[in-house]
Amino acid sequence: MTLLGVAIGVAAVIIVASLGAGTQALVLDEISGLGADIMAVQPGGEPESLADITNVLFAENLTQEDIDAILRKENVPHAVSASPFVMVSGAVSYGNESYVPQIIGAEAETYTDIFDIYPSEGIMFGEDAIKEKSSVAVIGYTVQTELFGQMSGLGERITIKGRKFRVVGVLPKTGQVAFNDVDTLVLIPYTTAQTYLTGTSHFNEFLVRVDDPANLARTEKDVELTLRETHELEEGEENDFAVRTPAAMAEQVGTILLSLTLFLSAVVAVALVVGGIGIMNMMLISVTERTREIGLRKAVGATDADVLGQFLIEAMLLTFLGGALGILFGALVSYLAGLGIVRFTELNWTFQLPFSTSLGALVFSVVIGLVFGMYPARKASKKSPMEALRYE
Repeated sequence: MTLLGVAIGVAAVIIVASLGAGTQALVLDEISGLGADIMAVQPGGEPESLADITNVLFAENLTQEDIDAILRKENVPHAVSASPFVMVSGAVSYGNESYVPQIIGAEAETYTDIFDIYPSEGIMFGEDAIKEKSSVAVIGYTVQTELFGQMSGLGERITIKGRKFRVVGVLPKTGQVAFNDVDTLVLIPYTTAQTYLTGTSHFNEFLVRVDDPANLARTEKDVELTLRETHELEEGEENDFAVRTPAAMAEQVGTILLSLTLFLSAVVAVALVVGGIGIMNMMLISVTERTREIGLRKAVGATDADVLGQFLIEAMLLTFLGGALGILFGALVSYLAGLGIVRFTELNWTFQLPFSTSLGALVFSVVIGLVFGMYPARKASKKSPMEALRYE
């Protein structure tokens, strides 16, 4: 029972730490997919509370004027391009078939250039489609399958919010790239999205590309100064936008996920403390059952320290074995969970088993044995040999 209690506690810590590390690796891999020469500009500033997050989600302060200002060399000399994104909610239909994809208004050629995604059928719409606000679309693999089955959707017309769009390109089966599930994507010109679908003139985000990754930090500062000017922000006034580089996003997300993992690990570690109480109870019972043995050892010359050491070693050995079993069981469960995630979600999940966490859990379990075994061990060491030998 002692072994089982400790093993469950350690296994819980290992599972949380392993899944947390896997999640962190997955998110950081998605961020790295943005490229070292890309920064994201988002509306609403840096959220500091739940109310701020709501304000950021519904902020409408990134416009074409901002992009035009950023692309002027005198403002941001190292900016190569600025690609806007407009998010559109709703379903896509074809005949009697309907599907809810991820609809994004963008510059398709720039989008595919950034993420290195190109159609397997057809073409990407170009600058002319942006200028003319054309009703054209490029669809992902899953969208094609859901709407058209085995037939090609190229050249067919799909309906988005009552408006017909001609499919000019179909993307190959790709999966997740930089937080976007390419297979469920519908790309349309951002001007078309603004004019006919959302009725707004703002952007949900835009990506700025620099001429050299070495110039990213300088360009980040130039973009910030430019947007403060276009947004007419006074000195000392907080930014109503956020400029995020991949490195900054990776650091921020990594810190958040690490903190969450440590918190959850601390919570489940309470199970080890509960296991420690069980150890103390078992050891007290053991001391009572082995009273004559304690008396006999003392009668032949064992000191209080010898008896104390014997019971402490037993307690620490039990918790060490329980901890080792817990690590093995936790690693097995985490590995199987990773296989399930890959199989059913198609995420690029990798199994992670943090060595430091495993070692820490093992050491902590031994410490639990030492701390909770101390009282029963002391009680055993203080027994009188005469009384112990007479015990029935």
